[in-house]
This record gives sequence, C-alpha cells and structure tokens, in this order.
Amino acid sequence: MQNPALHDPAAKKAIGARLARAEGQVRAVRRMIVEDQSCEAIALQLAAARKALDRVFYEMVSCMIRMEPPSGVAARREHASKVAEMLARFG
Repeated sequence: MQNPALHDPAAKKAIGARLARAEGQVRAVRRMIVEDQSCEAIALQLAAARKALDRVFYEMVSCMIRMEPPSGVAARREHASKVAEMLARFG
C-alpha cells in the first residue's frame, strides 16, 4: 500500500500558512514569558498555537482517509485501522 502524500498545491500552501502561524504563536509565547506577561495571556496564545497544529494534524489524517483505498477487504480494514489508531492516539 502506498503512503498517502499531500499533492494538492493549494492544500500545501494552506498548511504551510497554518504552520507559519503556529510558529509565530510559539515565538510569541517565548517572548511573552521573557516579558513576564500574565499566565492567562500566555495560556491563550498557547491554546491558539495548539489549535493551529491540531488543524494541520486533522488535515493530514484527512489525507490518509482520502487516498485511494487499497484493494482487498483485508487491506482496506488494515488501512481503516491505521487511521483509527492515529486518531485514537493523537486526535
């Protein structure tokens, strides 16, 4: 079975933008800590970064789901099990 990959240029661009946003948010958290900003403000910024990363994670899982299903019942079950395990462990 082939490993699914993200080939759509628009999707890649959108994911890159989300990751850049999350990267900026993490940098902001580091700066906020150095500047002794409030724990609440830092927690809010961390939540925003986490949400951005979660959206990229779910897009990658979606990519796994959208790939052409493998032939054969056993292979399809194995693929579905892989997706379910990924969601259970990290989703």
